[in-house]
Amino acid sequence: MLDIDIARKRYPDRGGRSHLALAGLRLQVQAGEFVCVVGPSGCGKSTLLNVVGGLDRDVEGRVTLGGRPPAAGIGFMFQEPRLMPWLTVLENVLLVAGDDPAAPARARELLQAMELGDVLDAYPGRLSGGMQRRVALARAFVIEPGLLLMDEPFVSLDAPTADRLRTMLVGLWQRCRSTVLFVTHDLREALALGDRVCFLSGAPGRVVLEWTVGLGRPRLPNDAAVLELQHDLLARHPELLAGLVGPTASGQGREGEMSDA
Repeated sequence: MLDIDIARKRYPDRGGRSHLALAGLRLQVQAGEFVCVVGPSGCGKSTLLNVVGGLDRDVEGRVTLGGRPPAAGIGFMFQEPRLMPWLTVLENVLLVAGDDPAAPARARELLQAMELGDVLDAYPGRLSGGMQRRVALARAFVIEPGLLLMDEPFVSLDAPTADRLRTMLVGLWQRCRSTVLFVTHDLREALALGDRVCFLSGAPGRVVLEWTVGLGRPRLPNDAAVLELQHDLLARHPELLAGLVGPTASGQGREGEMSDA
């Protein structure tokens, strides 16, 4: 289980002041669960991923995975593919694999499954944006991560390409059973991908609502059931995407209910 308990995360600001990005953020993700995080701009979603992944350790709080601080076996996928332009497609995927002797065969298998088998030796500059995202997705899964952190990885893609990559992502997740924490601005995307959606408040970010999706798979953002769930959720919490829940906009909810805590 991924256990996140962040008391405070501050950033230094000009004039000797500091910006409080996260405060009182508590979240648990079960092993193999796909959890999406949604919240308004500037609420600390990317900061949360950086803290969980160990890229930012200057924080008051703790993050554990299976009772221990997360270490090896973490996969990342960011808003941009972040491919090395001087490395081939295959070399980019293997960049994170270390000395694992099984990694080259696994990388080739992933790239073949993503219909990139004919560009293994190509350089990223020759690839379309969608192809580069597929390479980044293969790189994220080549180590078969116990924990996968994804920061709006499909944000700038056209709808058909994004849907194709979402389908690939879910297929790989179902095969590997990684624990996934997926940040997005898009509520429909969150409802299409996640087992559960966690909504953050405005800065300093904290969880104000947790919602179990409860829809069968496969599903895509424009499926009727997803659109109906989005409508019902926003009818119940009209300011949810602004980080506000219920008439008092206070407390932390679970399963669509406000708690008294």
